[in-house]
Amino acid sequence: MSTPTQRSNAKARVGMIGCGAISGAYLGTLPRLRNLELIAVADLDPERAKSAAASYPGARALGVDELLADPDVDLVLNLTIPAAHAEVAEAAIAAGKSVYGEKPLTASVDEARRMLAAADAAGVRIGCAPDTVLGTGTQTARAAIDEGLIGAPIAATATMVTPGHERWHPNPDFYYQPGGGPLLDMGPYYLTSLITLLGDVSSVIGAGSRTRDTRTIGQGPRAGEQIGVTVDSHVTGVLTHSSGVLSTLVMSFDSVASHAARIEVHGEQASLTVPDPNRFDGDVELRALGDADWRTLAESAGYRNASRGYGLADLVATPAGAEPRAGGRLAYHVLEVMESLLASARSGQRVEIESRVERPAVVPLGDGPFTS
Repeated sequence: MSTPTQRSNAKARVGMIGCGAISGAYLGTLPRLRNLELIAVADLDPERAKSAAASYPGARALGVDELLADPDVDLVLNLTIPAAHAEVAEAAIAAGKSVYGEKPLTASVDEARRMLAAADAAGVRIGCAPDTVLGTGTQTARAAIDEGLIGAPIAATATMVTPGHERWHPNPDFYYQPGGGPLLDMGPYYLTSLITLLGDVSSVIGAGSRTRDTRTIGQGPRAGEQIGVTVDSHVTGVLTHSSGVLSTLVMSFDSVASHAARIEVHGEQASLTVPDPNRFDGDVELRALGDADWRTLAESAGYRNASRGYGLADLVATPAGAEPRAGGRLAYHVLEVMESLLASARSGQRVEIESRVERPAVVPLGDGPFTS
């Protein structure tokens, strides 16, 4: 299999597996990322694959095994459900292909460890969402911290509350089964942002609860149907970063609403509000010691006008031997933090985090070198 750098057009030829709801966001972004070329799509439902291929000129609808075996595919975009992430990724690695997947990296740390080891042995790369942290929102906040605008960081809070996805999602079952729940579903956005801002995590203490054992689907052909809940639907915890900073995390499918900022970072000289890490942009606000009010910082870092798929393009643009900003090792660390929070919630004990990861490099302010 040839690599993008061995071909004159320097494009990575992408095969997308999984044509569910999130695939539309990628299909909308890929045409403007000039270092990527989507050539094939696959799904367990052949009709969904055909529909996705019809919306993207030049893409072929294939079976999953057919796509994995296709020698023209350099990189697999893995948009399957979390329970299938490891199986699909390992099959792609065995075929000599790099993989960029949706979050979480896999359904368990053990699966992720095997997957990364297989990728290293095969000489292929692993990337993983979320890539929202590459946008101007989180990156401007990161630049402000690095520039010393808040002084030495002390603490952070991250809050995500919603009554639950069954109100709007027609098939919400997997949100309430092992591999789901508010932490594994939304936690990757918040934890990836916190680690990007403040560095990796050395230990965690967690607690969790489950308000009810069933949920009622609110929309779609299954409206009114009840589904079972087998995971905690409210998870909270305290993270100790390797730097000594303490982050408090609240992830809930049981709460109605909140006035709390999605992320706040507090330092010796100022406090900083960080926009929703599920978005690429948003205002970053700073209030310094002695100030009467908050002020909005000008954008100073990050990909402008970014959307789903920028992490994939960033991976392809990353030099050989360097870890991508939305890389597998960062996603592994995030997964270990989440799994450890849930383990701590069950045991009532503090859990040490074994993995370590470097903060990804800051994204310079601009549209990105790979945009058309």
